[in-house]
Amino acid sequence: MAVVLQVGGLVLGLVSWCLQSSCTSSHTWKVKSQAETVTTSSWQFEGLWMSCAATSMGSVQCSRFKTFLGLPAHLQVCRGLMIASLLLGLASIVVSVLGLKCTKIGGASEQVKGQMVLSGGIMFILSGVFTLSAVSWFAAGVIQDFYNPLYAGVRFELGSGLYLGWASSCLALLGGSLLCCSCRRTPSTPPAWQFSYRSHASRGQSIYKAAAALDGSSSSRAYV
Repeated sequence: MAVVLQVGGLVLGLVSWCLQSSCTSSHTWKVKSQAETVTTSSWQFEGLWMSCAATSMGSVQCSRFKTFLGLPAHLQVCRGLMIASLLLGLASIVVSVLGLKCTKIGGASEQVKGQMVLSGGIMFILSGVFTLSAVSWFAAGVIQDFYNPLYAGVRFELGSGLYLGWASSCLALLGGSLLCCSCRRTPSTPPAWQFSYRSHASRGQSIYKAAAALDGSSSSRAYV
């Protein structure tokens, strides 16, 4: 059962890391809203790294953000969180593969393998939390600007990149939980100095006789 949980958690972690990579490189974290425009001949969408514009003729033009310090603070934080989640996910994949019970890499003991799988599961969970925090924070900013009546810029809506991030974070959390659940603590053996109590009910009762009296009488008394 533990092997099934480990393999299932690792597969979910691999899928989540692939989705995290697609989410990080996606250019559609937010898409220009078409609610206030009459024609839909042009589209505008942005991601973490560049802004793109597309026309109905099929031409797409993208431009990278030319400054780093001039970017909004939430965009810089989202970049850092996604990069950290990718690094954690990659490290957790390597550690989990080395700690699987069905692998014989390194010749480590079962206890060490269990600790490695547990560490991989925790890193998967942290990776999912980082991704979830990044996409949720970005989505909160998009929604806040969309419903702000004083916002004078272009109004955007949620893009497909955010949904990829939410899906990858859920898979990472689930995969990490499965890996952690597969590491059950083995019952500890009792210490060597522990006393053992045995029942003597099955044995016959021992009768002890008192020593003969000094006056030479042959009477005796039995004590149980």
